[in-house]
Amino acid sequence: QVQLVESGGGLVQPGGSLRLSCAASGSIFSGLHMDWFRQVPGKQRELVARVWSDGSADYADSVKGRFTICKNNADNTVFLQMNSLKYEDTAVYYCHVFGTAYWGQGTQVTVSS
Repeated sequence: QVQLVESGGGLVQPGGSLRLSCAASGSIFSGLHMDWFRQVPGKQRELVARVWSDGSADYADSVKGRFTICKNNADNTVFLQMNSLKYEDTAVYYCHVFGTAYWGQGTQVTVSS
């Protein structure tokens, strides 16, 4: 059993930055591969970024060069640093454990002027 709690969403102007956090409990965090997904109403949930247990990361083309995902195994947290935010980044962002059905509750990110 893994519990995931996201935080850090909010309202930001285009070009601004936000940092999302996901605190995990209930498993051996260092061995987990972690994802950030996002979803807008009427669309499928899409993978934004993935960090593997060795620290390497993959990104959706739409966020490459703007977003950074990283894990802190010391405090069981995964982060998503989002820079140069665009209107189209507006979505609910979810933390997820790769290969499982464990999801966080989601945090809203709204990019608006």
